[in-house]
Amino acid sequence: MIWKKKKIRNIFAYKNYFLDFFQKQKPKVKEKILWTFMVIETVEKIPIEYFKHMEGTNGLYEIRVQFGNDIFRIFCFFDEGKLVVLTNGFQKKTQKTPKKEIEMALKIKEEYENEK
Repeated sequence: MIWKKKKIRNIFAYKNYFLDFFQKQKPKVKEKILWTFMVIETVEKIPIEYFKHMEGTNGLYEIRVQFGNDIFRIFCFFDEGKLVVLTNGFQKKTQKTPKKEIEMALKIKEEYENEK
């Protein structure tokens, strides 16, 4: 698919954390994730249903993907304002986001910042 919209921001997968998660998904889920990324890259004000700041974290956001009854979350953060750096992803099975997933995302964010 070729997107004709102008990019406002860029998405970057740091190391293999997100890619390992992405590779395990079914083709239709991958398609929905990529479509959601296109929205994030090209829409000035991203709807909260696709992108939300994680309360109580230092700059951590979640990309929200729903495919049928399946819900997926991909954590990310901003670097230099327009670069969205992906950390880890997971399938959400409960109402509350698992603490271990948030902790892992924060650890990856810290690793990224230390390597810069």
